Amino acid sequence: MPPATAVTPTPPAPAPAAAPVPAAAPRHREPSWEQARRLAHGAPRPSPARTVPLAAAAGLTLADALRTPHPLPAFDTAAMDGYAVAGPGPWRVRGAVRAGTVWQGALGAGECVEISTGAQVPAGARAVLPVEVALPGHDGLVSGPVPPTGRHIRRAGEDAPAGGALVPAGTRIGPALLGLAASCGLDTLPVRPAPRVRVLITGDELDHAGPPGPGRVRDALGPALPALIAALGGENLEVRHVRDRPADSLATAVDAVRDTEVVAVTGSTSVGATDRLRRLLAESGARTVVDTVACRPGHPMLLAELPSGGWIVGLPGNPYAALVAAHTLLGPLVAGLCGRALGPLPHVPVTGSVRPAPGLTRLVPVTWDGAGATISTGHGAAFLRGAAVADALAAIPPHWTSGSPAPVLLTP
Repeated sequence: MPPATAVTPTPPAPAPAAAPVPAAAPRHREPSWEQARRLAHGAPRPSPARTVPLAAAAGLTLADALRTPHPLPAFDTAAMDGYAVAGPGPWRVRGAVRAGTVWQGALGAGECVEISTGAQVPAGARAVLPVEVALPGHDGLVSGPVPPTGRHIRRAGEDAPAGGALVPAGTRIGPALLGLAASCGLDTLPVRPAPRVRVLITGDELDHAGPPGPGRVRDALGPALPALIAALGGENLEVRHVRDRPADSLATAVDAVRDTEVVAVTGSTSVGATDRLRRLLAESGARTVVDTVACRPGHPMLLAELPSGGWIVGLPGNPYAALVAAHTLLGPLVAGLCGRALGPLPHVPVTGSVRPAPGLTRLVPVTWDGAGATISTGHGAAFLRGAAVADALAAIPPHWTSGSPAPVLLTP
């Protein structure tokens, strides 16, 4: 039998080098409530301007400064009913001039014309003697105290010189601005149109009419958001209800409204099994501007720009939280699209009781009480009682105490 041959064991293969452990991704830092508003406002470019008749301009935003092509008033105007007088009295009455007419000629010393408020003051007149202090005589003379030069006369250009800028661009057009434009002789205004907004209401648990059934809730945002969008300066085109199932329902709905400048999605902004908005935005290549905000309620709100150029605003499904999110992101976004400034918020003393939120801003409804504001009751994330009677939202900082000032955002 041949001798056994010694077998040298094969050394084990060296273990593969351990893969380097990737550095932990930096933790997402939520913007503060104030930062989120600024981010939403600065994200879009203002929409192109167009010219519309005065009758169609209400609620839109002025695209260029409003200027008057002629002085205001355009001529010396009587500010009182009475007599336009020249020189010391008594004054001989030469005639009468009413609003809308012109008295031809010039007054000499000791002469006057009867004049109505708003009528053009004749050349040579030094002042208007009010009818209340004038003493007409049977001899055709009028006597009374000699008024100081210029009294009760609105001089040409006193309100504004020709070409003067009266209202800056970015001003929302209201009744007074329309009247001012008309008094300047303008028939049209350059405006930025109201951004078009579509609302997608998600949730299989929602009933849309009548009392809700067992285990269901009535949709409060479908009726509320169109009015809020109009108050913020947008134009609501549609409210569409989107079911949670099938899973692609939201993607299909968003794809159907990509021609809209702004799409507001309610619900689907959290991380639950049926909350698909963030996943949808990531898959579509959207640019996220705001992803959650350091505030309560409304924390999971978001804002993103689609590759098509449209904007998605994600609002929580709870009604009061959605209202807070709309004022935080949707309102500033609409203002940015309109070219309106995001002005500083007034700070007023706020009294009342609110549960502190360390590191977060608490948004609570408040009502005016004279020199300050009082927190309204009934402002849970799902409850609109406080908001329904509120004059404003107060942004309560973490270390606030009752009576301390806080920023307030006026609500429509």
